[in-house]
Amino acid sequence: MEVDWFYIACGLYVMAAFVTDVRSMKIPNRLTLPVTALGVLAHGIWGGWEGLLFSAAGFAACFGILFLMYAIGAVGAGDVKLFGGIGAWVGLSFGIHVIVYSVLYAGAIGLIILLFRRDSAKRIRHMAGGLAGFFMMGSLKLVSKEKTLKFPFMLAVLPGFISACVYMI
Repeated sequence: MEVDWFYIACGLYVMAAFVTDVRSMKIPNRLTLPVTALGVLAHGIWGGWEGLLFSAAGFAACFGILFLMYAIGAVGAGDVKLFGGIGAWVGLSFGIHVIVYSVLYAGAIGLIILLFRRDSAKRIRHMAGGLAGFFMMGSLKLVSKEKTLKFPFMLAVLPGFISACVYMI
């Protein structure tokens, strides 16, 4: 089975973002913006208008989904741009799979972190109250003013990308 070089390029992009996010809890624009533009350009060169549409659809869907997650405070702005780049390189279907796997891994990582913290019972009550408020009143205020549980989302994205590769390619 031949692996498409677009997936290899995207994998290198994800690994670079992993290193920067784990080190600084930021994914810089100097990484995301040129790599995203290069993905669109590469698809345009090799696939013409069809390639451009493939890349644009992947970018729009992945960027849009992560933007919604950013709006509720689940991810940072760098993650939004990162996923726009992932979608630009590998398209809509693969990009959505990476998002789903990444969210599942993030949930598992968050649960593990939560279980090993002293204030876990308080945090679980707060999350349950926030979710209940969301479903009862439509309020998107899931995070309070108190310190939230944070970890680099790339800890979940890298295994999410690898899982998507294993199951999709």
